[in-house]
Amino acid sequence: MAEVSFYHLEARPLEWALPRLLARVIDAGHRAVVVTGNGERLPFLDGALWTYDDQSFLPHGRAPDDFAADEPVWLTADPADRPNGARILVLVDGAEPSDFGLTDIDRCLDMFDGRDETALAAARRRWTGFRQAGHAVTYWQQSAEGRWERKA
Repeated sequence: MAEVSFYHLEARPLEWALPRLLARVIDAGHRAVVVTGNGERLPFLDGALWTYDDQSFLPHGRAPDDFAADEPVWLTADPADRPNGARILVLVDGAEPSDFGLTDIDRCLDMFDGRDETALAAARRRWTGFRQAGHAVTYWQQSAEGRWERKA
């Protein structure tokens, strides 16, 4: 079973928090696929990963990039699209997994906007789906400084 962690965004937006979590994934030697629930946001997420820090960037790609298999982070709107063989799944913008069983996934990070009632309700549905599928589920809430505090 996969470990599923919900990240409740409150103080800082996704474009601030996502690159920092992905940097930790890469530093640990893992690959990730980031699935957005809104394909129109792919260029925005792409830009956020290039510009989040003046001193660095996160290596990543998205279709139609030629070297998808080599990318440590892949951006997509299709949860089945994992050309880099990632075993870390990151769900953003209300993205749904292709199945709650999380086949071939070791860890799932579900990031949702706590200021949006629709996003909260959708996150609660995904929480239930992952729990019913037998995954270990944790909940992290963002502090005013942007740090993560485990709440459940």
